Amino acid sequence: MKLQKNYLIRGKIVCETGMHIGGVSESLKIGGTDSPVIMNRMTNMPYIPGSSIKGKMRSLLELKHGTPWLMDNGEPHKCNNRDCSLCITFGRSADKEVSSGPTRLVVRDSHPTPETDEMWKKKDDILHGTEIKGENYLNRLTSMATPRFIERVPAGSAFGFEMVFSIYEPADEDRLKLVFEAMTLLEDNYLGGYGSRGSGKITFSDIELLEKISDDYKTGKDWRPYEKVSGAGSAHEILERL
Repeated sequence: MKLQKNYLIRGKIVCETGMHIGGVSESLKIGGTDSPVIMNRMTNMPYIPGSSIKGKMRSLLELKHGTPWLMDNGEPHKCNNRDCSLCITFGRSADKEVSSGPTRLVVRDSHPTPETDEMWKKKDDILHGTEIKGENYLNRLTSMATPRFIERVPAGSAFGFEMVFSIYEPADEDRLKLVFEAMTLLEDNYLGGYGSRGSGKITFSDIELLEKISDDYKTGKDWRPYEKVSGAGSAHEILERL
């Protein structure tokens, strides 16, 4: 087994509604939020961890395909099947003795685009790239309201995303389709928390699928467009052409 080529998938994640990916609250302050978003400690701005994107994509594939990928105990799928496309694509637990080579899909952390940074700075009600969404919990018998405040990235924000998919064997070309299948599933679901209450609707936009063969790493050639999907800019369009 050796590296044949790499595919680069890049573009934007656009928040169609507010998005909440939870962070850790270091202290509870008066007037603070009950549920803060995760922040880049260097910039003090929100970002989307690659683990959140990859984990959600994997879980949606498990739910769509069911047995044998969906585990009865609710845990992420793991198995000893050397040819399991889900494990090969998204990664296999280190406690499994079977090996199928390196995990094929790498998902980078996503950071706000320069345009989004500018948009946040111009809005007085946006602080550190987030808005505060107030909600109420109502007692079913007394109707007493208990307020809570959720921090979210506002609708219209965009984050640059990047994934690398590696080809080691011919079957990996077909496994690339799993990535785009998962992306289309995610667009019709939600990313982060509070999705059933309106948060987390996203769209993958301005998608590019580029390729680089193994010899390019010797000669220094850069990424070039994958001609098979030329002109396609959405996950749906690319999936149809693969």
